[in-house]
Amino acid sequence: MLSTYNSQKFRFWSFVSMVLLVFVHEYNLNESNLKPWTLPNEPLTLTGFTEYFLANGLFRFRIPMLFIISGYLLSLGDTLPYKKRVKKKVKTLLYPYLIWSAFGLLLTYFFEIFDYGKSIITATSMVQIDNTRMLLHQYHWYEVLGRWIFFPVSYQLWFIRVLFIYNLAYPFLSWCVIHKTAKWILFSIAILLWISTSGFILIEGEGLLFFSLGILIQKTGFDIDVANKWLKPKVWFVVFISFCFLKTWVAFKGYFDGVFILLLLLHKVVVFSGLITAWFGCNWLVKYFINKRWFIHVAAFGFMIYVLHAPVVVYINKMISLHFQHFSYYRIVSFLIVPIILVLVSIVIGYSLRKFMPRIYSAVTGNRGLQTNSIYDEAIIIKRNNNL
Repeated sequence: MLSTYNSQKFRFWSFVSMVLLVFVHEYNLNESNLKPWTLPNEPLTLTGFTEYFLANGLFRFRIPMLFIISGYLLSLGDTLPYKKRVKKKVKTLLYPYLIWSAFGLLLTYFFEIFDYGKSIITATSMVQIDNTRMLLHQYHWYEVLGRWIFFPVSYQLWFIRVLFIYNLAYPFLSWCVIHKTAKWILFSIAILLWISTSGFILIEGEGLLFFSLGILIQKTGFDIDVANKWLKPKVWFVVFISFCFLKTWVAFKGYFDGVFILLLLLHKVVVFSGLITAWFGCNWLVKYFINKRWFIHVAAFGFMIYVLHAPVVVYINKMISLHFQHFSYYRIVSFLIVPIILVLVSIVIGYSLRKFMPRIYSAVTGNRGLQTNSIYDEAIIIKRNNNL
């Protein structure tokens, strides 16, 4: 049984992870294709260091956090018949995935109608399919279908796609977790996939490892409230910050054989230490925000932030770089300001949809964020318990 406090804690980190994702996708250094081993390929500056340190370091725990929470919560409700669980996940994951993937396609297609839009989309290479075709208007119908189902223009939707697959595979994953030999095999494969950053459209290492870890934590009754001697947050906080700095420095200065492997290994330490630091070391932050009514209301729209920010953030990023590159510090200003604007706009759109078109809002979000008042009541209970 999940405590009221942990229920709120899961909601808090889910929302924070969505917000941090927008900042990561606003990363705008010269080498914008952000991978664990990405080299900035530019001189070390305050802007470059700050963006890399945050986007490819400090914020990188967010997706593993979401997978762990998803696995844990699914494991809590595994008494529900499999067919009913699948039916529910079709509504909460598959339908929103297809809807928002179609939205990203339509938005891009509409933008391409204008000459300026064509130039921006061409410059981003967002929908490039070969050396001569850079626009959706140049796609064959079956290529559009492939984009819609497997390779969304709204690229952040990959998380929902693989999460749906892991939900379908839950009985198998749960069985592996509770059987010793199968557990070792599962986690050995998952860890190798995670360390190598391997991915195959429907299955990839990071999701498989941390989703399965969420199931394991729940099934074994692991204490998620108190850190054991191996998970002391103060120690892991030092590791987290130190390795974020080290990784950033190596990325800018480490042009030597083996640098990509080193960056990859540093990245994995950053992710793991970031998870421990966030979950066990930031309870003071969680308690502060979940007692704020305004936060409870905006947190209800985390899913809208997630689905709406891309590919818009890429197009805005490219427009800013084309028109404002002659201004000093335009990249760091963009990195800090654009995500905040997109988050606020997403919240306003979500609020408006929920207020004036609740059925549409329910369909496009998978019934998320519809019970703000009950969430706030839970927060009041937590506050009262803390004051006893």
